[in-house]
Amino acid sequence: MYKYLLWDIDGTILDFKASEKISIKRLFERFKLGVCTDEMLADYSSINVRYWELLERGEKTKPEILVGRFIEFFSKYGLDISLAGAFDHDYQIELGKCPVFTKNAKDVLAACQGKYRQIGVTNGTKVAQTGKLETSGLIKILDAVYISEDLGVEKPHVEFFEHVFKSEGIADRNTALIIGDSLTSDMQGGINYGIDTCWFNPQHKENKKNLQITYEVDDLQKILNILAARG
Repeated sequence: MYKYLLWDIDGTILDFKASEKISIKRLFERFKLGVCTDEMLADYSSINVRYWELLERGEKTKPEILVGRFIEFFSKYGLDISLAGAFDHDYQIELGKCPVFTKNAKDVLAACQGKYRQIGVTNGTKVAQTGKLETSGLIKILDAVYISEDLGVEKPHVEFFEHVFKSEGIADRNTALIIGDSLTSDMQGGINYGIDTCWFNPQHKENKKNLQITYEVDDLQKILNILAARG
């Protein structure tokens, strides 16, 4: 029986793409950079994913990837790269102002409240995540939240999970389930630490890493069936 649910936040509980779009379009206006088209947003999103994967592999530091992604993005579209640092600073704050829940996320969290200890585990920046947690009300729903920036190590590294499990006093790894949308961060992290994994894959992406995932769902509501089956 599961007792602990480790929830990824961006892309799982919260629709990161929706917040990303709102935030970047607002900042393009603020910084007078013209119109940010949907094509440009898609390009930025791809660049962003690639930079976060560099962080997960330990190839770059968080400050390097946060500003570096905007330097590359701005360079591609002939925008002033000297604005990248200030843009990223404001972007972290803006993300915290416009969190959007993914489909059924709020209902599932509510259904699990009191039955399981629900723990947020995130690689997002402390500024952005603190804002999202407060604005969305997640701070009152989740029992605890662990931000990699505070821990000094990112998912999928074992040290991240060691810190969480020690802090929570989780002795039996079989009682914990990690739920997340990222193969490289959440699923790989769960596998590295030897706990069950649930891949939230609403777009039915291919498991190109061929990871041995415990469960896969395209709707968070289906997690309730998994939990019920485990007793």
